[in-house]
Amino acid sequence: MPPLQSATPTTHADEGEGLHFCSTCAFSSACIDAGYDKPTLRDLHVMVEHVGPYHAGEHIFRTNDPFRALYAVRSGAVKTLTVDTDGSEQVLGFYLPGELVGLNAIYPKRFPCDAVALESSQFCRFSFSAISALATRMPMLQQQLFRMLSRELGMASRLAGDHSADERVAAFLTDLAQRFAAQGFPARYVHLAMTRNEIAEYLRLASETISRILGRFRNQGLIRVDGRDVEIIDSEQLNVLAHHILAG
Repeated sequence: MPPLQSATPTTHADEGEGLHFCSTCAFSSACIDAGYDKPTLRDLHVMVEHVGPYHAGEHIFRTNDPFRALYAVRSGAVKTLTVDTDGSEQVLGFYLPGELVGLNAIYPKRFPCDAVALESSQFCRFSFSAISALATRMPMLQQQLFRMLSRELGMASRLAGDHSADERVAAFLTDLAQRFAAQGFPARYVHLAMTRNEIAEYLRLASETISRILGRFRNQGLIRVDGRDVEIIDSEQLNVLAHHILAG
């Protein structure tokens, strides 16, 4: 069986004239749609600080660190998590290239969770005070921030509902596929930078349940699995299973 095409993004920002952004930039679609001119784009570009690489297992920030900046993933993948008093980890979310990490720290002004690289990852770091000031002159930039925050809160609340394990896994795969597709990658390929156990912690399921459901989906012809790469064969049926969560 030939290996699956990997959906792992490797795009980085163009360091050229200072007006080009990576294809996976968290703000590129807003800037392009709004038709901002070069001086306005330069104002955004000069506040970008490229940081990394952070290797797998390294912290980008920790719980209660002061919030001063947002991190836009350039390449790699990140998980956010909390650790309870017993030392048990609860995964809150996963972040892919083109997505912002740290939006949930805006109100408390301290990060309410840890952010850990799942694989070698690089970031654009934006001073939040600077980008907030710029957003008053770039309404589409502000709207993009609101959309990202709304999406993050919405997914968390939908997963908190009473849904079956099959529905949760189907929604997880469908959501990842849609997010990869939004960055220009083939919609049917999903790269799982996270482990089965991390997926289980995020979906509030047992690790064995994740493996069993992925195996059943494979046997039913819904997906094809090659290590951490998944090819979605029957997106229609996966969408049917995921509908109550993603449309909630």
